[in-house]
Amino acid sequence: MTDPLSNARRIVVKIGSALVADAKEGRPRAAWIGDLAADLAALRDDGKDVMLVSSGAIALGRRRLGPHPPRRLEEKQAAAALGQPLLMGAMAEAFAPLGIDVAQALLTLDDTERRRRWLNARATLETLLEAGALPVINENDSVATDEIRYGDNDRLAARVAQMVSADVLVLLSDIDGLYTADPRKDPSAKHVAILRAVGPEHEAMAGDAHAGSGGMATKLAAAKIAHAAGCATAITLGDRERPLRALADRARATWILPKTDPETARRSWLRGHLTPEGSIVVDDGAARALETGASLLPVGVSAVAGRFQRGAAVSVKTKAGAMIAKGVVAYSAEEIDRIKGLQSDAAEAILGFRGRPAVIHRNDLVLDHPS
Repeated sequence: MTDPLSNARRIVVKIGSALVADAKEGRPRAAWIGDLAADLAALRDDGKDVMLVSSGAIALGRRRLGPHPPRRLEEKQAAAALGQPLLMGAMAEAFAPLGIDVAQALLTLDDTERRRRWLNARATLETLLEAGALPVINENDSVATDEIRYGDNDRLAARVAQMVSADVLVLLSDIDGLYTADPRKDPSAKHVAILRAVGPEHEAMAGDAHAGSGGMATKLAAAKIAHAAGCATAITLGDRERPLRALADRARATWILPKTDPETARRSWLRGHLTPEGSIVVDDGAARALETGASLLPVGVSAVAGRFQRGAAVSVKTKAGAMIAKGVVAYSAEEIDRIKGLQSDAAEAILGFRGRPAVIHRNDLVLDHPS
């Protein structure tokens, strides 16, 4: 097997509460976080984009509420509010000597499930990466309710990996991967090194008890999300010195390998799952530019039809009426109508706010007849 980690362009790493927080003391595990920081810095030095999804806010804040563990939702949310600054403080302290700025990004379920908010969240993460910062992502536990939350950061990490077209998702756990049974109960359990897909038989192996607070079942659920997005997933032991370097050195792990790459998976999803809510007519120059992989800029728009908001799916048509592409818009129909035919830098004066340069970014557009 070729090494997915060394070949990756973009990597999302997820760490759980047990790795971040000392359960007895309620303090950050500074030495371990420092090791992780060194690993992530090394990946960045290799030219890779890196994002970190970290649990631990509730674990760090719970003791500040009193001697008893929080049970009610509002108690857990208060613990998260108290613990999140401690978590980010520990991250900032670990990465500062390496010259890396950390940036907090708190997401809720809606941020990855609703297209408009998905576009905004992705744009923020992309901007942070371009600025050289390391995004540290957590679920916004202080405001999320049981009905609108992930409940575990494994699946949140997979959605983030999907959102940013990551090549590899690393789930650092308290066990070195999937086994045919719980190895702590069954001495004959065998380690599973490679999966090409996650099926019911693998979910049966996972049970609900042999991997971290999220459980192996949630890790496999996360791996299925990443797999569909063309992203490889590694489940491996996190509580060791330099865990990512160990993974790169072929430490034991379960790799779930996709059949395709993130770019192909994304375009397949765009092509098959978007139902147009309206249409945009483009001039001949814009049509030719789209064929070469360009974004759709306001200057190339001739007309807009339909009533839709930012984040809607639309069809892109020529003046002759031929559909040439589908995409997700960064502006509403009314806004596009106001800025059509203009250069991108002129749109701000018309709309009264600084929007995105493209009406449809090339990453959110797929040709109706791929070249």
